[in-house]
Amino acid sequence: MASEKNIEQLGIDTARVLAADAVQKANSGHPGTPMALAPMGHVLWTKFLNYNPKNPDWANRDRFILSAGHACMLQYAFLYLTGYDLTLDDLKDFRQMNSKTAGHPEYGLAPGIDVTTGPLGQGFANAVGFAIAQKHLAARYNKPGFELFNYNIYTICSDGDLMEGVTSEAASLAGHLQLGNLIYLYDNNHISIEGSTDITFNEDVSARFRSYGWHVQDLPDVNDIHALELALINAKSETQKPSLINVRSLIAYGSPNKSGTAGSHGSPLGPDEIKLVKEFFGFDPEKSFDVAPEVLDYYRKKGERGVAVEEKWNKTFADYKAKFPELAAEYERAASGQLPEGWEAKLPTFEPSDKKIATRAASGKVLNAIADVLPNLIGGAADLSPSTETDLKQYSSFTSENRSGRNFHFGIREHAMGSALNGMALTKGLIPFGATFLMFSEYMRPPIRLAAIMKVAPIFVYTHDSIGLGEDGTTHQPVEQLASLRSIPNIRVIRPADANETAQAWKVALEHKTGPTVLVFTRQGLPVLDQAKYGKATDLAKGAYILSDSEGTPDIILIATGSEVELILKAQEQLKADGIKARVVSFPSWEIFEAQSAEYKESVLPKSVKKRLAVEAASPMGWHKYVTDEGDILGMTTFGESAPAEDLYKHFGFTVENVVAKAKAL
Repeated sequence: MASEKNIEQLGIDTARVLAADAVQKANSGHPGTPMALAPMGHVLWTKFLNYNPKNPDWANRDRFILSAGHACMLQYAFLYLTGYDLTLDDLKDFRQMNSKTAGHPEYGLAPGIDVTTGPLGQGFANAVGFAIAQKHLAARYNKPGFELFNYNIYTICSDGDLMEGVTSEAASLAGHLQLGNLIYLYDNNHISIEGSTDITFNEDVSARFRSYGWHVQDLPDVNDIHALELALINAKSETQKPSLINVRSLIAYGSPNKSGTAGSHGSPLGPDEIKLVKEFFGFDPEKSFDVAPEVLDYYRKKGERGVAVEEKWNKTFADYKAKFPELAAEYERAASGQLPEGWEAKLPTFEPSDKKIATRAASGKVLNAIADVLPNLIGGAADLSPSTETDLKQYSSFTSENRSGRNFHFGIREHAMGSALNGMALTKGLIPFGATFLMFSEYMRPPIRLAAIMKVAPIFVYTHDSIGLGEDGTTHQPVEQLASLRSIPNIRVIRPADANETAQAWKVALEHKTGPTVLVFTRQGLPVLDQAKYGKATDLAKGAYILSDSEGTPDIILIATGSEVELILKAQEQLKADGIKARVVSFPSWEIFEAQSAEYKESVLPKSVKKRLAVEAASPMGWHKYVTDEGDILGMTTFGESAPAEDLYKHFGFTVENVVAKAKAL
């Protein structure tokens, strides 16, 4: 017993010193929190987390999320110690170019990182999505005697996380849904960059979380690993409520002059203080990155246990596959990212008629047409499913009593919805979507950006996409949002022109696996374009295409997205009557168009035709690239107004007459 206790303490102190050394060598980083939380990391990786370092993506592993991403050296240290594909040299390379050990944990960079964290609050809210995903997978696939998915989600969060508003949204949702598979360890160290958290943050956190419906425990000292272990056992046994363990810690524990101070939060301790730290823990002050062989052997053996755990699970899955072959095949296909063969045959085709259809309504018809052949397509809205048309009408809602439901009610929590979608998207086997008005994408920017960084593929559905939403006025009319979203690297923004383009937009979104897709739909009705007369909607897959061409070389190219395509088609007819040859280009996605060959792009927008007019009821920013110096843009350079949509379009010049006038001026 004494030997075990000694090796545990030596291991904890080794992790502390590794963190301090790595930050010092990089001359950048956050040493204090890893030093304080090393006991927490030790207890998790040796006694609670189910993981296999040889297969970090094992489906039934416990998920670990470091919401306090600045403390990443804690995670890197234990990933190295327990045998993941991370070397001591990788720790020495902390925060350097092309290193696995980035300044905050990055999904896909270092093994064992389940989600990219760093922007405070995001990891906390991502965990809720991971928890929803586990509950849903278990409800669909688990059978008596076959507990395929019974993992937990462990999260370390900080004072800073809990100050961010997204954690309040996410915690409220988690409590409502009774996500008992969530276990959060709150590092209550009372320190932020500006000093003591007392200057901004003195609420009763435990009472707050109890009011959300959480199971809460209070621990006075992170160094009491026996108490930590008991608290985690209690949290695991509480299956009806998410758990918060409020743990008091001392930042930079072991640093004689900087522990308990803001000076140890975001800066290296300094070479002299590092030596004092090593002396405090009984390490050689002249040695760096010192890992005793017995410590490494101890942790590697803990990590090796996961091989047998996964092998047992694999045997269970093989038996499951024999007994439930259809469900097993469905899961394997979904987890591989493949769509069912021939699924696209379910996509509806819309015929032209006198009746207009809003693209949000067309989207709803598409979703409901394909839902039965895509059982892993799940999602909902931020209290707006009747408006965004995102309800899967033949399916139930995901609730605390019904985990198999496919409709999600995120409540008026757009930020948490986006973050939860990322956690769901990071769970193999699911295709999540979430909807709100385009204007309220503003509340979701952090998770949209992080999805793009991680190259994961949630589908963000935004309706009421322009001044066309009408009477709700400036507060609800998006103007700058399209330009803003298009500026994010590794994202696809698609604004379809009619119902058939909408169906193809969903096809493109569902087939895309390496980044988020933003689908942008109208509130107002639009005509269904006659595909016998115009270009085929399937060409949306190329980002932009010739919808209607002129006879011979065009004098001018008219370009539009979404609801404004109708305008330029009508303008083309008037220009033709006046002897002006105009090509009409539907341009639903810049990003997809840019991925096409130079030859294709030249065929749509030939360099020889420099007279071009782009029409979009949004900010003109970015369109200059496509209209050239000899072209023009009809866009929104002010906010909208509160009025009926047809009056607004007329007021701001989105009329056939104005498009014709601008074309003639060119």
